[in-house]
Amino acid sequence: MPRLHVLRVFVEADGSGGNPLGVFLDGAEVPEAARQAVATELGFSETVFVDDAVAGRLRIFTPAVELPFAGHPLVGTSWLLARERAAVEVLRPPAGEVPTWVDGDGLSWIRGRPEWTSSLELRRYGRPEEVDALGGAPDGLGFVDTWAYEDEAAGHVRARVFAPAAGIAADAATGLAAVALAAALGRSLRIRQGAGSLLLARPGPDGTAEVGGHVVLDEARDHPLTQGDRSA
Repeated sequence: MPRLHVLRVFVEADGSGGNPLGVFLDGAEVPEAARQAVATELGFSETVFVDDAVAGRLRIFTPAVELPFAGHPLVGTSWLLARERAAVEVLRPPAGEVPTWVDGDGLSWIRGRPEWTSSLELRRYGRPEEVDALGGAPDGLGFVDTWAYEDEAAGHVRARVFAPAAGIAADAATGLAAVALAAALGRSLRIRQGAGSLLLARPGPDGTAEVGGHVVLDEARDHPLTQGDRSA
């Protein structure tokens, strides 16, 4: 029976908030043909299946689609591998090689390429209150980061991300969006997203951008597969 770890990624300093994430460190125990159904059943914004913990090879699924790259799952998986197995220097989702590390403050970081975020639209608003007032994705967009500065001089941002195309009405924390925004603005950012998520982002070397945050483990449990899953 595969073991599921349930994390919250990009929590506040006191461990509150964040975005739930499901991770199967022994992803090979879940047949490839069953992974989308398992992710849909779990209902997290993303679920990760680690196929090779040493090499950092993994796949990421939302409730509706598989993703080549996503920040919140990679930040969380990096932290979990360092805690439960062994730290890796590179994660390998389908998009490519993603450098990763846990710093001296316990923050888990990844470095991504802005071209991996091309499916996302950035939509700036004049005030945080306008972002908070949104009832969903503006203009029927399938994947959009709506944001406004809370304090432009300090780089403090209020953001909400809507991803109906991926089966996510409103995401609690989106590392991909933080990578895109830090790359677009060319500066370090402190991003407050959703009801209680905190993301740190900054430009990286060679046109990349980095996103990091705190992670907590909520539980680890066996996840039973249906007969259909086992025979897939």
